[in-house]
Amino acid sequence: MRLEDYWGVGPKTAALLREELGEQRAIEAIESVDSRTLAEAGLSRGRATRILRRAAGGEGLDLLATRDSRAVYRDLVALIEEYAVTDGAGDRVRVLTPLASREAIADRLAETMTAVESWRALDEPTREAVLAAFDDHDGAGEVDAAETALALLDAGVSEGVFEPLAALDRDALADATRALRALGEGADGTDGRVARGADDELDSLRDALGRAEDMRADAESVLEAVREEARDASEFRGALRRYVVREADVDDAVVSEALPDEATAADTFVTESLRAIVSTLRERVDEREREVRASLEADLEAGREAVDAAVAAVDDVALDVSLARFAVAFDLREPELTEGETVLAVEGARNLDLEAADVQVQPVDYGLGPHSLDIDAPTDDRVAVLTGANSGGKTTLLETLAGVALLAHMGLPVPAERAQVSVVDRLVFHRRHASFNAGVLESTLRSVVPPVTQEGRTLLLVDEFEAITEPGSAADLLHGLLTLAVERGALGVFVTHLAEDLEPLPTPARTDGIFAEGLTTDLELEVDYQPRFGTLGRSTPEFIVSRLVAEASDPVERQGFETLAAAVGQQAVQRTLADAEWSGKSE
Repeated sequence: MRLEDYWGVGPKTAALLREELGEQRAIEAIESVDSRTLAEAGLSRGRATRILRRAAGGEGLDLLATRDSRAVYRDLVALIEEYAVTDGAGDRVRVLTPLASREAIADRLAETMTAVESWRALDEPTREAVLAAFDDHDGAGEVDAAETALALLDAGVSEGVFEPLAALDRDALADATRALRALGEGADGTDGRVARGADDELDSLRDALGRAEDMRADAESVLEAVREEARDASEFRGALRRYVVREADVDDAVVSEALPDEATAADTFVTESLRAIVSTLRERVDEREREVRASLEADLEAGREAVDAAVAAVDDVALDVSLARFAVAFDLREPELTEGETVLAVEGARNLDLEAADVQVQPVDYGLGPHSLDIDAPTDDRVAVLTGANSGGKTTLLETLAGVALLAHMGLPVPAERAQVSVVDRLVFHRRHASFNAGVLESTLRSVVPPVTQEGRTLLLVDEFEAITEPGSAADLLHGLLTLAVERGALGVFVTHLAEDLEPLPTPARTDGIFAEGLTTDLELEVDYQPRFGTLGRSTPEFIVSRLVAEASDPVERQGFETLAAAVGQQAVQRTLADAEWSGKSE
């Protein structure tokens, strides 16, 4: 396989990767989902991620049939990435994609739930120790991975998702890790030499050699110091030996062996003696280093299998723990993957974006298709029209359903007490886009309609389709889209304020409503976000106008809002304001 065979790798990208990495190493980086290597070669992070996503799960990306579907996917991945325990785990999170088959989804889901259960079973001190193990050794090399494995073993984790670590030969791994650290290809500036700390004797010899080299570089100072100690020429040799042994902390035998036998002029004697001492120490350093290197290489060879296993285990455990932290943080639950007819049903579902922003969330129930959850949603409707209050949570419900469907298709737990999800081929999610022109209408129809007509299963989540054209035409187009969804056997939820204009709905389809119940004492809209099934919701503009009337401080401005109040129903506005005031007094 050539670089150009991978999605997103054109001639320029291939040339860059070949120049920086070479063909084989670049291919290995793509196959192993190594975005860091691709980025270091010069690719932008975004481009590297897009290439690796296609390489890792190209078929699954076909689920994301619209721009808004892809946006929800990117937001979910970004949220999950916040819980990554290492940079490498973050790289792997970024390339997680929806999966194309029920079997692949079930496999990843089972692995993820094992990780979730393992993480939930740990007490807080152990969790902190695990996170510290990843944080302290967050690197891409073998040494970091091996040291992480040893630290995790020291933390006492060995069950569930951590089980691969328990199978490691700890002693062999520790010896091999020490060898890797000592033979670290110049990682600590040693340029391939045995690193400091690997052997005390070698370190001592190197230190002595360094001090002897300093003396040789300043032989004149040595000469003056020795002359002060020696009373006459006969004591000069002994004075030099004592001085070097004392000041350079060199073994006396090394110095005695290196000193010339024949007497010469004092300066020459010092120079030649120091040169000989340095030469002797260097030979001893080299000899000891060869011995240490041989021992380290033997340890590394003996522990190579343990190191390779540790690298693989740590890489997988880091990803699994990252996903588990995300799931536990939001109390995500395992969805039920259904077979047969297409289903999407949730009980106690929550919106992750709101929870991530620390907003109070009301869990909701919703269902399409023949589900078996203990909720009020009918089981014989595949398509629903969702109506109701302005700012009442209709769009949030669509986003919640999209998030549940996407997470389930990624093989991950979902934000719901229970969820039943069928594997679909396409998610057509369309947010409200308030651009009223022919270009937007055409582009929207081109993105929404073709996926529904294709073979396979489609989930449609469409928000205020009427925002892209005039109400009369919008109602006609939306009714046609509803009919198409029913005819093609799709699941669909359509948020609209034109529900009455859509009657009669095609069978099987229903109308659901979300209702605002008034204003709070703080003049905030009070909404029951749980849809009422088979019931037409009301937009309740009088609640919004009531708030504007109450908050208007300028008399002229207030008069303008009161004119609107008369248009939407003066009595309803006054009743709303009275209810809010009475509620405030009763508190």
